[in-house]
Amino acid sequence: MSKKHLRPAIQAIPDGRPFIPADHIERVQGRPLSIIVGANENRFGFSPKVSDAIAHSTHRSWRYPDGELHDLRAALGTHLGVGMEHITVGGGIDGILCDLVRLTLDPTDTVVTSLGAYPTFNYHVVTTGAQVITVPYKDDHEDLEALAAAAQKHHPKLLYLANPDNPMGTWHSAEAISAFAASLPEETLFILDEAYIECVPEGTAPLLVPTDENCLRLRTFSKIYGLAGLRVGYGIGPVGLISAFDKVRNHFGVADIAQRAALAALGDQHFVETTAQKIAHARTTITRLTLEMGGHAIPSATNFMAVDFNIGLEGANALLARLTARDVFIRKPIVPVLGRTLRMSVAPDPELEQLFEIIKDELPKIRA
Repeated sequence: MSKKHLRPAIQAIPDGRPFIPADHIERVQGRPLSIIVGANENRFGFSPKVSDAIAHSTHRSWRYPDGELHDLRAALGTHLGVGMEHITVGGGIDGILCDLVRLTLDPTDTVVTSLGAYPTFNYHVVTTGAQVITVPYKDDHEDLEALAAAAQKHHPKLLYLANPDNPMGTWHSAEAISAFAASLPEETLFILDEAYIECVPEGTAPLLVPTDENCLRLRTFSKIYGLAGLRVGYGIGPVGLISAFDKVRNHFGVADIAQRAALAALGDQHFVETTAQKIAHARTTITRLTLEMGGHAIPSATNFMAVDFNIGLEGANALLARLTARDVFIRKPIVPVLGRTLRMSVAPDPELEQLFEIIKDELPKIRA
């Protein structure tokens, strides 16, 4: 099919993709990467119960998966203390965002988000032809006051906010988020992305009210549960919105193995708690090692940290290129004011120490 068959909104999108995967770098460089800390994956792995669940479910792979995702939705409902009718499950948060914009947006609509925030939301929005209104960060945090002002001015159909934030790892208190949500126009659906909610300090997550008609909360098995490769995310919201996902979602989009793996992961909360402790320790390690390099790590409530080596945007771009050439997969924010930092996933201490040895070797060349 030639481009002439594409919708105008699609033709207007520049060629490309929001993320370059680690596998692409390996193909281009012709060798495996030695350190992979670029995609906020869980370098501490997943529960042993997941391996058992996968092993015992492979014999069912000749069948289509449960298109209702009944068992997983029921287990999530019990875990969260909400009815399963308030839960939709999809191919990661990305998949749910894709379905959401198909459900809600017309070309005449607007959405509001932060400039430099998780790009997949915008990636899906622009395919509808809707307008994206962005608000700059303030002190490395998403600016709640400015976002609320933009919402009052533009009356968007959707407003997207991640708490904690990606790519900076910063967060707002539950009280601040609740007050922010209450300030939004009645016609605005608040999309609260909580991908890292299991990593946050107490007092970060607002009370879960699934009957709130103006809020959809998104969570995932990709982060602390360690199942990024299986693509399982879920949304929590009012029944009318959640049931509407059945009109557009890929009903067989979450494989049987992925559903059973997520069930097993959810059932091992001891592993989740242990992993949260490892993540907190790794953040301390990154903070210490960065300080030793004359930089500082921005406090984070996620499984990654944005690290500022005080080399500015050009220096950070140069360091990223040098690290990639040395078989390190790492990323950085795109927006210039945030792009002075590199974003690195937490990992076991030996891997972090190996990474910082390479950084220690490259930094003087950039500073020179």
